[in-house]
Amino acid sequence: MATIFTKIAKGEIPSYKCAENEDFYAFLDIAPLAKGHTLVIPKNVEDDYLFHLDGETYQNLWAFASKVAKAVKEAVPCKRVGVAVLGMEVPHTHIHLIPLQTEGDMDFRKPKLQLDPAEMQDIASRIFAAYEKL
Repeated sequence: MATIFTKIAKGEIPSYKCAENEDFYAFLDIAPLAKGHTLVIPKNVEDDYLFHLDGETYQNLWAFASKVAKAVKEAVPCKRVGVAVLGMEVPHTHIHLIPLQTEGDMDFRKPKLQLDPAEMQDIASRIFAAYEKL
């Protein structure tokens, strides 16, 4: 059975797309730690553990995530873009890219933001535009 992230990448479930290529997809987290919190996933691999990926997919996922992180930093004012790989909630490899002002912004135990759809779309559009320019 396809994961929710596979359905998102296929367009079966709506998302706030930030970037995409043939093999990978990036979209805003719907329960973000910070504005611009983006998830990066492989489209064609549903394994839930990053270190199960074959070497080429692993390297290409990180290269894609690096480009997306640069776009996030350009589109969302922040000091850094933090990276986390937890994979506990959705059984599909995914990388969290989180705009940071302080290290405390990376605390997954803190309350998540609730942003309205118009703001989410605006953030995703800015990241997408920045990604396209890279």
